Amino acid sequence: MNEYSRDQISKESPNNHNGGISNDDLNELRSLLFGVEPQKLNKIYERLDNPDINAEDISRLLPEAVVRSSMEDKLLGEAMVPAVEEAIQTSVKQDMNVLSEAIFPILAPAIRKAVSTALEAAIQSLNQTLEHSLSPQSFKWRLEAVQTGKSFAEVALLRSLVYRIEQIFLIHRETGLVMQHLVGAMVTAQDPALVSAMLTAIQDFVKDSFNVASDETLETLHFGELTIWIEQGPKAVLAGVIRGNAPQELRSVFQDALEKIHLKFIREIHAFSGDTEPFAASKSYLEPCLQTRYQEQEKKNYAYFWVALGIAGIAFGIWSFFTIRDRMLWRAYVEQLNHQPGIVVINSGRRDGKYFISGMRDPLATDPTTLLKPGHVNPKAVKSNWKSYLSFEPELTVKRAEQLLQPPTTVTLKVDDKGILYATGSAPQKWISEARKLARFIPGVTQFNDENLFNSELQALESYKQQIEAENIFFREGSTELVSGEEAKLQNLVKTLEKLFSSAKSLQKNVMLQIAGHTDNDGTEQINMPLSQARAQAILNYINSQGIQTANFRTIGVGTNKPLRLGSTSEEKKMNRRVSFKVFLTDSKK
Repeated sequence: MNEYSRDQISKESPNNHNGGISNDDLNELRSLLFGVEPQKLNKIYERLDNPDINAEDISRLLPEAVVRSSMEDKLLGEAMVPAVEEAIQTSVKQDMNVLSEAIFPILAPAIRKAVSTALEAAIQSLNQTLEHSLSPQSFKWRLEAVQTGKSFAEVALLRSLVYRIEQIFLIHRETGLVMQHLVGAMVTAQDPALVSAMLTAIQDFVKDSFNVASDETLETLHFGELTIWIEQGPKAVLAGVIRGNAPQELRSVFQDALEKIHLKFIREIHAFSGDTEPFAASKSYLEPCLQTRYQEQEKKNYAYFWVALGIAGIAFGIWSFFTIRDRMLWRAYVEQLNHQPGIVVINSGRRDGKYFISGMRDPLATDPTTLLKPGHVNPKAVKSNWKSYLSFEPELTVKRAEQLLQPPTTVTLKVDDKGILYATGSAPQKWISEARKLARFIPGVTQFNDENLFNSELQALESYKQQIEAENIFFREGSTELVSGEEAKLQNLVKTLEKLFSSAKSLQKNVMLQIAGHTDNDGTEQINMPLSQARAQAILNYINSQGIQTANFRTIGVGTNKPLRLGSTSEEKKMNRRVSFKVFLTDSKK
């Protein structure tokens, strides 16, 4: 405008052929318009006409100009927004680290503060929950929550509340319209326009009905548990909805907020026609009014609680240990039963604090109760129900065969998967015959195999026969007298003969014993033959004297024939002066 005025005035100067104004007149007019002396004004024009304006002067004036523009209106800020946004986008595209490093000092403390606040709120909530949950009063509150349909947390909050500012209304005094409305946490908000109209109507009603002076105002309303405080200002009214008993000092907070709003938004209040957008910034003044105070709880010592909790935890751990151990032992017991021959587990589990098991069991199978103690399972805690059945498993078939056949200790029984019963070892003929007859009546046995089963009596008879035939009784030279020590051999021979006859009788065998006498090669055959016969007869006489029937015995003399040792030495001759034996067994006639 200054430059425009200067140009206009210059056109009116004496140098301009179109005008007749003198320089003095022109200077006087300049001083009147700009309020400066002509000399100073000329210096300003000279500086403005200079194209080389000092950038330092602009740098000093630019910040002040920006501040003044921001205070007068928002046009400068709105004009700078696109340029700032474009500059930020360009900076991010070029190097993201520049912006991240710039805002890191702001974001990191903000994040730490947010996390700290959240943890503090969680701990405080936990402490309040413990205090309310463990106190006798909590039961009363829980009953109230059930009766009223509210949550326990809400009832506990209300009952421990001293006061709470639930809502704040900023109302235009002339029109009664709401300019701003704030609601506290966990509060159900009402229609602000309806509340404002109600307050205005009540206040008008009181004035009209009770001849109240026009400058007097309604300050307090009571509705049950709620109280409404009203603070009057020149152009606006501040109303607060309070639950509980708020201290009077709180009114100073309301008054201070109302005064600041009048000071900051007086032009907006004068121009208010229903648009609440200009009052969005008033929240920062109204938020301090939303105060809440709870009863100060005694600092309680929860040591007993933690001790009880620790004891309960230890008890639970011990109980869990024994429970898990018992279940593992029970599963091992059931698994062991499943591997027992003749036992089929159908159902098992736990019911009414006791274990139960049911299935089928062969009478010859292992008794399940005998496996309880070795498996460390309490027999009193188990209920069993077993149905009998016959198992054809080889182990039980063998037991069944042993029960029926009663084999001697020298016999071993075995059953294969095909049901064939194998008998190995030795046994009396009578048992063998009986086993062949009874084997076919044993459940699970399809065939009886006794190929490897020997008659023990035949073996014994053969053994006695071999012992007798291996015996030699030695005599003195040229005599029928025994060599010293041969009497004991004769006694053992008699005992063996008795066993031989006993076994032969049970096997229905006839026994014939041949006693042969021998001599050495000294002397002639006419002398040796009678001597050998006499030696055999001497042994026969001794056997007969011991009570053994010798009807089937015969004696022969062989002289020097069939020598035991060949040779002419004294030792070899001594070995040939003897008596030998030969046993013959034949079946007896029936």
